[in-house]
Amino acid sequence: MLLIQPTEEMSKLIRVELNENVATRQNDLEYIKEWLKKQPHLPDSFDDYRLMTFLRGCKFSLEKCKKKLDMYFTMRGAAPEFFTNRDVTRPEMKELVKMIQIPPLPGLTKNGRRVILMRGLDKDLPTPNVGEAMKLVMMIGDVRLKEELVGVAGDVYILDAAIATPSHFAKFTPSLVKKFLICVQEAYPVKLKEIHIVNVSPIVDSIVNFVKPFLKEKIRNRIFMHSNIKTLYEYIPQEILPTEYGGNAGTVKEINDTWMKKLEDYTPWFKEQETVVSNEALRCGKPKTQDDLFGIDGSFRQLSFD
Repeated sequence: MLLIQPTEEMSKLIRVELNENVATRQNDLEYIKEWLKKQPHLPDSFDDYRLMTFLRGCKFSLEKCKKKLDMYFTMRGAAPEFFTNRDVTRPEMKELVKMIQIPPLPGLTKNGRRVILMRGLDKDLPTPNVGEAMKLVMMIGDVRLKEELVGVAGDVYILDAAIATPSHFAKFTPSLVKKFLICVQEAYPVKLKEIHIVNVSPIVDSIVNFVKPFLKEKIRNRIFMHSNIKTLYEYIPQEILPTEYGGNAGTVKEINDTWMKKLEDYTPWFKEQETVVSNEALRCGKPKTQDDLFGIDGSFRQLSFD
């Protein structure tokens, strides 16, 4: 199975963490659906599963959920480079997926968190198109919005830095990273719990030091470096990791190929979703512009992942 869902026992613990009340969640869902219908600038075509994922990501704060949904639809119009031409059969995407693998893993941690692995395949290959790679991350995010039918307790990222080089790092411009982080943090119901970096090298310190000043202390304290893969097992059960990392979940290639096939199957849906954006001409009050969302000075806003 591509995404193993939590057991009922695990779901009980997750519901407590996410402030999910089985008795009142349907009322919360209906409230959000009615609110969406009353917003002239927003689409109201989201299915119940995706809306419930937003509620869970906001710990059932209705005001936070409304803000998150508004930003989700707004970002889709404001950052077309991430949300259009989402087709893994395009030549640019085909080249990209030969260079990187970024699959969510099937299993869950013992506390119900989803693990996502990101790694490059060959340091001698040319630096991938970073914008296309970020697009791929959000394509997977949108599929997860549809297919994570039961809430998970957050995301854990494993970043394999085995092939990281200064030339790769140079492609991550501040403005592009800023736009990506704002999209992910403010538009998606993401609860980033931990970041684990394996196969560390001196360039990794430079990358982390580049990003850290723009993150709040809470997430800085969730970044863990591993010079020995065995220390990763203290956080992530070995059995849910791919074979290359000492686990039993199959090879990274097998898992990633399954995801790429799924993304290919979703191609018509991704095309349909290009029109699911805010209509700023209909927004009550001042329309939101790219400058409002991303700024014009190229500096980072301080970000927080909850």
